[in-house]
Amino acid sequence: MIDKLSRRAFSALGGAAFIAAAAVYAPTPADAKERFILAHAMTTDHIFHAMSEKFQDTLGKDSNFRIAYHPGGDLGDWTSLFEQSMQGVVPMSMTWGASEFDQRLDLSWLGYVVSNWEDARKVYGPGGDMLDIYNDILHDMDVHAIGIIPTDFGSVVIRKGVGAKPLDLPGDGGNLKIRVPPVSIAVDRFNNLGFGAVPIPLAEVYTALQLGTVDARAFSTAVETYNLRDVLETNILTNDYFETAFWLVNKDWWDGLAEEDRTALQKAADDTVLWSWDEAESKSNEFLQKARDAGIEVIELSDAQIAAAASVVHETEWPAMEEVVGPEIMTKLKKAAGLE
Repeated sequence: MIDKLSRRAFSALGGAAFIAAAAVYAPTPADAKERFILAHAMTTDHIFHAMSEKFQDTLGKDSNFRIAYHPGGDLGDWTSLFEQSMQGVVPMSMTWGASEFDQRLDLSWLGYVVSNWEDARKVYGPGGDMLDIYNDILHDMDVHAIGIIPTDFGSVVIRKGVGAKPLDLPGDGGNLKIRVPPVSIAVDRFNNLGFGAVPIPLAEVYTALQLGTVDARAFSTAVETYNLRDVLETNILTNDYFETAFWLVNKDWWDGLAEEDRTALQKAADDTVLWSWDEAESKSNEFLQKARDAGIEVIELSDAQIAAAASVVHETEWPAMEEVVGPEIMTKLKKAAGLE
């Protein structure tokens, strides 16, 4: 088995963890259950953990599966887990798209695919078109997404003392210095929306806002807005970005399962993902209210303001993404988003 591992994957697992992982695959004549690892890199207060527990409860103790569950990154960080799922070392994981393995996964950053929860459920939820669109890419890496995990919409938040409320974009952007992730699509989007985009790592965002290095932050979900409440005065619900993660399985492993086992796992995953949509939207509303209670002004853009910002993104960002993913995938995406 170790011959199939890259040096990086073996290092990420660590000796003890690798032995534990290998043990999961050791044949046990007395136990005919399908045995596999489910892992993610997040702590037990994250939605990944709640979903993992829900999934196992849905399958039930009398199911035909025995799951070795590894939360908290004890088998590697999220990028390492993506790679290990590609290799089959970790047959099932919850993680984000690692575009270092395929640049087309930058599609997950694309702006204004949807701008409200109702449309997000239709496009990204079970039965939605985005699952097949992503799998067109993921299958080339020998992974298959059995579900898309919702997180929240991204907002623009303004630092205390700035006083700006850029609602009509790009006109109101005013070249306001705004933190974006160090990803080219994010830099281009907010420059095109009239801001002055400054790429800064996530770990440095609080300090950058506190010291005035930037006046605003993009891609802020409700819980992140609340966590930064000490340095913020305004949250503008631009909804330009919908954050999701992947529920991945190794494709060779998945295809090799008995049909009844694969059906049972997919059904439990679908039920869990459906539950997660209600949970994610509820948590978003809960933390937006907490932000209001903490003194942050939360502003919802009008339909016309959303449409104006979306028009800029569709005209500038989407053609650039088509050059990355190709016209076939982009045509499917436009249809899913209701643009064709």
